[in-house]
Amino acid sequence: MARDGIPVIDMRKVEGLGAELVKACVEWGCFRMVNHGVPVELMAEMKAVAASLLDLPEEIKQRAVYTEQGKGYIKRNQGSPFFESLSIDDVTLSDEFCDNLDASPHQREVIYKYIKAIRDLAGLLGRKLMEGSGLAGDLFDGWCCQIRMNKYHYCPESVGLAGVGMHSDPTFLTILQDDENVNGLQVVDKYSGEFAPFDPVPGSLAVNVGDIAKAWSNGRFCSVQHRVRCFEPKTRYSIVLFVLGPNGTKVEAPSELVDSEHPRLYVPIDIKEYRHVRTTKRLHKGDALDLFRTTTT
Repeated sequence: MARDGIPVIDMRKVEGLGAELVKACVEWGCFRMVNHGVPVELMAEMKAVAASLLDLPEEIKQRAVYTEQGKGYIKRNQGSPFFESLSIDDVTLSDEFCDNLDASPHQREVIYKYIKAIRDLAGLLGRKLMEGSGLAGDLFDGWCCQIRMNKYHYCPESVGLAGVGMHSDPTFLTILQDDENVNGLQVVDKYSGEFAPFDPVPGSLAVNVGDIAKAWSNGRFCSVQHRVRCFEPKTRYSIVLFVLGPNGTKVEAPSELVDSEHPRLYVPIDIKEYRHVRTTKRLHKGDALDLFRTTTT
């Protein structure tokens, strides 16, 4: 049976926070954060802004279409008939996104405040993961991050079906503001192979570990497979920060995480190349990492 108790971590904890975060990344590849520092009022405002932008006419949302898969505006399609999303593909370029959608001054203010708060939280996570791994430094300093706003158009016909099919994330970390009123997120327990519910907790934020974190940790972290299911015919929103990777350099395991018991598992990985391989070869469940393994075992 799937284990009970996906970790819930108090981010105000002083002693041992880094070790607790690393343990969650290793054993589950996901955890939920409380006392994370992002005001609940700002979270509510951001959800309202996301809903209003996703309710814009199709011709306006089309201004955010991007040629690269997984970026820009993603409309409902035959493969994902209940899902659409908008993204700010580089949070440092949020002005361009707002301009394209004719965002109001209020919408812009909320987006800017949310990006700063969630990016600051990501920075704290990066520093604590370094600390918990016995390293020093600011792991995510200068890394590219993406904000994605998702809408699930659930209806009676969608109950029991997938909003998003099973996958891992091609990222280092994914910080999720899920819908406090509509559940559906499920993760795979790496020990049993069964699905465990990752239900929302009001005011909290969820974290998924992605493929790039598994490579960086030299295979220690679990790149968790997950999916979103429809359990009731209610519209579901979520807002996600993807911590993608460094700009201009490849990701590889620090030398401190490589030794005789833990030989280097992966070659240095270019983030854009990795995403391209995942997409073109349709390897969306973490198996694309096998193509980046070292020849030594």
